[in-house]
Amino acid sequence: MSEPVHEPVGMPVNSGEPLTWPLPARETAFHAWLNRIAPTHRLDTTSVRLASADASFRRYLRVNGGGQTFIIMDAPPDKEDCRPFAHVAKLMLDAGLYVPRVLEWDEALGFLLLDDLGTQTMIEVLDRHNAQANQSLYLRATDALVDWQLASRPGMLPPYDEALLSRELALFPDWYLAKHRGLQLERAEREVLDNAFAQIIRNNLAAPSVYVHRDFMPRNLMIPADASQLRLGVLDFQDAVYGPITYDIACLMRDAFISWDEEFVLDITVRYWQRALKAGLPVDRDFGEFYRAVEWMGLQRHLKVAGIFARLTLRDGKPRYLADAPRFIGYIRSTCSRYRELTELLRLIDKVEGIEAQSAYSFGRV
Repeated sequence: MSEPVHEPVGMPVNSGEPLTWPLPARETAFHAWLNRIAPTHRLDTTSVRLASADASFRRYLRVNGGGQTFIIMDAPPDKEDCRPFAHVAKLMLDAGLYVPRVLEWDEALGFLLLDDLGTQTMIEVLDRHNAQANQSLYLRATDALVDWQLASRPGMLPPYDEALLSRELALFPDWYLAKHRGLQLERAEREVLDNAFAQIIRNNLAAPSVYVHRDFMPRNLMIPADASQLRLGVLDFQDAVYGPITYDIACLMRDAFISWDEEFVLDITVRYWQRALKAGLPVDRDFGEFYRAVEWMGLQRHLKVAGIFARLTLRDGKPRYLADAPRFIGYIRSTCSRYRELTELLRLIDKVEGIEAQSAYSFGRV
């Protein structure tokens, strides 16, 4: 990708699409690699099928072998760097998380053989009509999150610093406002955006730093096929960074593809906070202050994702993502309506979305 910005989209794990190759040379290289490693893992080379694809240039294949299945990552090296994936996988394994091991890796070709964590994501089993019925699943997710954060060490992952936060926020005016909405900001409007971005970054950088998955949400959490495995599987972690402790819990509870009412969001967030405090993680001892920081962190993510979804549609020809953009506009408005210093940003968003001013302050939490 042209920017080091993770695209926060999960991926279906049973695509049902036929396996095709864009270039004959890559298909030839793949089969030569597969035949080379097949004896070691008892792979059935005739069983390869497409498992999933995501918003990047990566895709995933499934293959049978020795009474089980494996996942193959197909990541063209001219478009995808697999080294962060392998590095973060090792960090997560060391932290005790349930993640795929890298069993084989041809770095020059961009083919990896991985453990198969199953075919069912957390989002597929959620009860969308009864939030509380999902409490145990979300608490399993927060267990994994706390373990991941407890393993944090500085210098092991790229910093989620001011430069990266700013670069991500720029996706909103560049892609959502300018290219999707066709809006050229006037000077005063640009000042509103710049002032809001400066406040968001300042608030986010005030949070203590830990390991950040950066896309910790139900579409990237797996339900283990083995019922004795209590841990949820974790995927799509290759863009992990070292940054605000508030990020992953904000991501988990303000999802790109499913929304919950305020009561459930608070319930899971406070339970995570209690576990984090007990474990000795550097969360604010005042839950009100911690929750405020989570909301400001979430705001940064919502603005970024709205821009990314517009980019996926307009640049990459993937229109299904922009259909979820209204969810993020709702998250943005909900947060802005609760903080006086974000009033001008709320007014700008309402103007862009064509929302009547008198309704701006009655919008509830999404």
